[in-house]
Amino acid sequence: MKIQILGTRGEIKPTAPYHAKHSGVLIDDYLMFDLGEKEFLSYKPKAIFITHLHPDHAFFVRDMRESIDSKIKIYAPERFKNIPMQVLTQQWSSGPYMVTPIPTEHSIKVKSQAYLIQKGDKRILYTGDMFCIIKKYQKKLKKLGKLDLVITEASFLREGGVIRRARLRDEELFGHAGIPNLIRFFKPYTKGILLMHFGSWFYQLGTRAARVKIQELARRYDVKIYVGYDGLILCL
Repeated sequence: MKIQILGTRGEIKPTAPYHAKHSGVLIDDYLMFDLGEKEFLSYKPKAIFITHLHPDHAFFVRDMRESIDSKIKIYAPERFKNIPMQVLTQQWSSGPYMVTPIPTEHSIKVKSQAYLIQKGDKRILYTGDMFCIIKKYQKKLKKLGKLDLVITEASFLREGGVIRRARLRDEELFGHAGIPNLIRFFKPYTKGILLMHFGSWFYQLGTRAARVKIQELARRYDVKIYVGYDGLILCL
């Protein structure tokens, strides 16, 4: 399975070489996950799966005048305006690929979900932004055995990330988990973790120093961590 990271920048102003484009992942030049930049449509994937309707994951949210060719199959947790898309709640399959939506917790304004991508005996989880996966789905992931790779976010380096409680809905939380929290959470499920969707901390430290910090965490938790960048290609 060929994994191409198209964009690794979160919804922030700072940019850096190889960390300038918003979220997007291409699998085997066939399936795309998140559509943070309009230019990603030039890859002409068979289908596009959007984790949630924030503009750094779905470029068209920025401008209501944007449109997408209705021939392109787009799946998401919910619909958006005049963009042709289907709500995906069940397993999707095409040829050797199976894609299963897994609900996540991230925002109180939009729905979010990760995607389990399976091809033969290879399994990848792409999360988008999140602070947790609903417990019943954690159990389902455990039953699968070790995933070959988890691709997840890196919005915050600090322990705890940023998770807030909604003012008018005390029971609801929203935000991003910290990288240490995500590493501890996913380590039992996977052989390796690829980080993308970098927040301001990454650019403030500088990409070289930020990579050092991430590899320090990899050694501390004894897990393989890949630092994503725009254009990175991995083959499983």
